[in-house]
Formats: sequence, C-alpha cells, structure tokens
Amino acid sequence: MLRVCVCVSGGGTNLQAIMDAIDAGKITNAQIVRVISNNKGAFALERANSKGIEAVAVSPKDYADRAHFNEAFLQCVDEATPDLIVLAGFLVVLPPMMIQKYEGRIINIHPALIPSFCGKGYYGLRVHEAVLERGVKITGATVHFVDEGTDTGPIILQKAVEVLPDDTPKVLQQRVMEQAEWVILPQAINMIANRQIGIE
Repeated sequence: MLRVCVCVSGGGTNLQAIMDAIDAGKITNAQIVRVISNNKGAFALERANSKGIEAVAVSPKDYADRAHFNEAFLQCVDEATPDLIVLAGFLVVLPPMMIQKYEGRIINIHPALIPSFCGKGYYGLRVHEAVLERGVKITGATVHFVDEGTDTGPIILQKAVEVLPDDTPKVLQQRVMEQAEWVILPQAINMIANRQIGIE
C-alpha cells in the first residue's frame, strides 16, 4: 500500500479529487496518511479531517526564519513515512534537502501545459492570466516529478483544455481544474501506486 502525504496551501480541491478517486476505486493500492498545509486556515485541512485523515499545519509564521520552518516542515513529512509526496496546490518552495531525500517520490500538479507558462512566478491565477494575455487557444495541466528546478522535473501526464473567447482567469482556472487537474492527478497517483511509472 502506497503511503501518500499530500501538501496543500488552500481550498484543497485537488486533495478532494484524490480522496474521491480512492473512494471510487480509481486509485488502488494507495492511502493518504497525512495532509500538511503551510496555512492554518486552509479549508483542505477540514476536508482531510472530515475523512479521518491526519491534518497538520506547519506555518512559516511560527518560525524565526526559513531554515527553521524548512526543518519543521521536513520533520512533519518524515513523521508520516510517505512513499509518495503529492504537491496539490502547495505554494511553498521545497527545501533542497527534502528534494534530495525524497528524489523520485515527489509529484506536483501545474495548471498549464509545461513547458508553457511555468517556472518562477507562474502559480495559481497568474498562470491563467498569462494564458489569456498571450491569446493561446489551448491550455491544460501537467503532473510532473519534482526536481530542484521550478516545474522542470520529468512529465508524467498532461491533459489539454480549450480556451474559450469569453474566458476570465477565474473561469479558465475552474475549467482547467475540472477537465484536467482533477483527472490526471489521481491517474498519476494510481500509476505510481501500481508501479506503472517511476523514476529509475
């Protein structure tokens, strides 16, 4: 059974998609053992609690500096002894020591088709604003392994989503979540849990 630790910063819609997929049998051989948020007020923590999943907040505001926060965050992850760490809308730059320790065992969902609209500064609504500014007709989402770059790790799955003429960033964000993110993130976890994919 793959032990999954999910890291979130906000509402936790991707977390919900993972939990729903486990319940529906679309993800097999995996269980969420802990949900961690850097935001004490994240609704994602309530989602986890409602399913009886351990939910922990580790906020940078509670630590003197970034190094102490990174240490506490890594310790919180280590305590869960995860086989896989899923960044599901986690707006924290992972400390290099964590990326090295869990090499090949961290995945992220990005709300665009990497290598477009990714890298430093491209997160959340900013991605969709950039997509609309550029005038592209197709966007989507990408699940990738995490390495020490920003959105540079090996791609696992991508799904395209049409950009419509009347789209606002919020409307587009919602469509990308519904049509791509909530579909391919559970798929990727299931593939890893059933040894269909991994980093050698």
